[in-house]
Amino acid sequence: DLSCSGYTSLSDNPEIMTACHKIAELVGSLTIHLMANTEKGDQRILNQLSRKIDIEPEMHMTRSTWMQAIVMNLLLYGKGNSVVVPHTNEGNIVNLEPISASRVTFNPIGYRDYRVSIDGKNRDPENVLHFVFNPDKTYLWKGKGLTVSLKDVANNLKQAAATENGFMASKWKPSIIVKVDALTEEFASPEGRNKLLDSYVKSNRIGEPWLIPAEQFQVEQVRPLSLADLAIADTVELDKRTVASIIGVPPFLLGVGEYNKEAWNSFINNTIKPLCVAIQQEMTKKLIISEKMYLKFNVLSLLDWD
Repeated sequence: DLSCSGYTSLSDNPEIMTACHKIAELVGSLTIHLMANTEKGDQRILNQLSRKIDIEPEMHMTRSTWMQAIVMNLLLYGKGNSVVVPHTNEGNIVNLEPISASRVTFNPIGYRDYRVSIDGKNRDPENVLHFVFNPDKTYLWKGKGLTVSLKDVANNLKQAAATENGFMASKWKPSIIVKVDALTEEFASPEGRNKLLDSYVKSNRIGEPWLIPAEQFQVEQVRPLSLADLAIADTVELDKRTVASIIGVPPFLLGVGEYNKEAWNSFINNTIKPLCVAIQQEMTKKLIISEKMYLKFNVLSLLDWD
């Protein structure tokens, strides 16, 4: 009953879900700046386009929720792929609709080209935003996510949880074993065994000694197997650190260790920033016509300054 079998979804694993959601939450909190190359250097532009992308990219979602949906598809649900369909009117962006991963498939045309199928309808990838995480080794335009890397550790964490729950719910945890002569008449039935306990073992006061016939009873104290004996805690901590290392988050975000400023800033620079760069480059390439303008996430706001 303690053995786990069958398929384990990464989205059902609390540690993996927590790590991916934290990344999505942080990226969703970032302001998206519309920048322009000018003679005085790069300057932020405030106009209707910048408001559309930074404040109201999707008519039914806030910018934070919209970006979180994109990143969760990218890291977890879409296995390294996230698709957004732009809706325009006379060249102006009306809506940027994120598409759930279950509605999207990618159809290769040779190795270099492909079509994005949404609800069974093929679209040219030039007409949609296709964000990619961890490119596939064969189809370089397609992401593959972290599925293979996290598969084994996800199964280990699920097994550890099942083992812990099984031990906590088990009623077979006797701390004392009383050996009784099987020929004793009362031993033949549950009522008789309870009668023996009431007569010889149970007492009215805590600490009162037992008085039992030596020829019928032998008492032994045993130490039942515990989670500490199985080193469950050590195994879970190691697996959590492995998850944190693969996804690129500090272990303290998964409840292992304590907060560290250097580790946090390294996480922002080495995990959040590259992800933001990939997203802003795709958005700039597909949404901005002007060659002098580009989109940029304000990643500096996430660093822990002294």
